Amino acid sequence: MKSKGLPIILILLGILAYDGLFTVDETEQVVITQLGKPIGKAITEPGLYFKIPFVQKANFFPKNILSWDGDPGQIPTLDKTYIWVDTFARWQIKDPLRFLQTVNNVTNALARLDDILDSAVRNLVTSYPLIESVRNSNRPMEMEEGSKAEEEEVQREVQIGRNKMTEMVYQQAYPKLEHYGIHLVDVKFKRISYVEEVQKSVFARMIAERKQMAEKFRSEGIGEANKIQGAKERDLKEIMSDAYRRAEEIKGKSDAEAAKIYAEAYNQAPEFYSFIKGLEVMRNSVEKDTKVVISTKSEIFKFFKSQGIFSNKD
Repeated sequence: MKSKGLPIILILLGILAYDGLFTVDETEQVVITQLGKPIGKAITEPGLYFKIPFVQKANFFPKNILSWDGDPGQIPTLDKTYIWVDTFARWQIKDPLRFLQTVNNVTNALARLDDILDSAVRNLVTSYPLIESVRNSNRPMEMEEGSKAEEEEVQREVQIGRNKMTEMVYQQAYPKLEHYGIHLVDVKFKRISYVEEVQKSVFARMIAERKQMAEKFRSEGIGEANKIQGAKERDLKEIMSDAYRRAEEIKGKSDAEAAKIYAEAYNQAPEFYSFIKGLEVMRNSVEKDTKVVISTKSEIFKFFKSQGIFSNKD
């Protein structure tokens, strides 16, 4: 009889141990409930623990930092510019007992975060102009001189900036989430962009500004090209003028040298020089088969006669 009851006892003890013993690791924290009501303090230290089987329940909650990713929404700014705002946050279960009593689980907690954080973001974005959501300081932006965007930047100044806005969202949401046992670690803007209708007008303006700048660059390029072309033509004329002057100087010197040589040669044999000149004149003025009448008193006739070219009969 005893041998038959021992296995049953062992089975019961195994069932009790299976349902009564539980372990908590470093990333978990536990709240014990009895008949749906929490009892005692939350278990936050890792180890092996015991609860009353079938009567008490161990409710596990994450101890590490969790993420919240908000749904992108269309929000108007104070200056009536519609933008898409996408936010994210990091949070942690600080008081698991209060967390269990208020939201019960992570899914319900995320729903509370949606309500509180989305509301805080919307309130802040609608309370300030667009420039506060996209910039952090009044640091000058690198833009082309005279652009419309530059004129707008001169007219508007950042009062609080994007980082300050996220800090204000944090300050608004933090005390509300503390009520649920949630510790808000951080909240940030993940992305801010124009809605499609505004994007089209912004892109059209950007295209127009770029075309205007391109036209300005083209005009400046044409001016520089004309300036270079004018300088080239001026330099070319100066070079040609200088070359012509030097050529004329060389020609003048050459003519003077030739005249000097001719003069020296003429002084040495004036009669021969006159004769050579006469031959050149005849060669340049008389063509083939041309009859020439030469005076008997001319030097050429006397030269031909002395050479025996003409006889007394001729």
